[in-house]
Amino acid sequence: MRLESRDFLKPWEPSWASDHLTRRAFRHRVHWTGRAIRTERAYPFFIFLKDGGDFIGAVTLDNLRRGPSQSGSVGYWIAETQARNGYMREALTALLEYAFEALTLGRIEAGCLPENKASRGVLEKSGFKYEGVAQAYLQIDGRWRDHVLYAALRRDRRGRVD
Repeated sequence: MRLESRDFLKPWEPSWASDHLTRRAFRHRVHWTGRAIRTERAYPFFIFLKDGGDFIGAVTLDNLRRGPSQSGSVGYWIAETQARNGYMREALTALLEYAFEALTLGRIEAGCLPENKASRGVLEKSGFKYEGVAQAYLQIDGRWRDHVLYAALRRDRRGRVD
């Protein structure tokens, strides 16, 4: 799925390692996933269609911080063929419910490139609110890029942000 969507995903993601799509790299990600879940540092999820069960993307609750912070960050991707169908909004909404209710987190953060209108839209429709810009936040496609930052709060008293 990622290979089929490579050109669609490339402008928005960190550069892929040369072995990104190999079985070895996948086994490494599976091992990382098991360790991250056991240590409660991250919770990765695959996204499947309800009808037919086709795999269409993934969402990961990562960088979990406990103690006074009680927060984490979310990353996500969806297959090009399934983009703009509302599936990622549904997945992010479910992830927020899990993070706030089951994990008792208070804040979930997300970031994306300023020009990624689709990602900004899905975050806003999923309950995230714009908070600002982080300069040179991540390397995307080999360049340090600014990101717009969003957050969803368990008990959000900030009101509507236009």
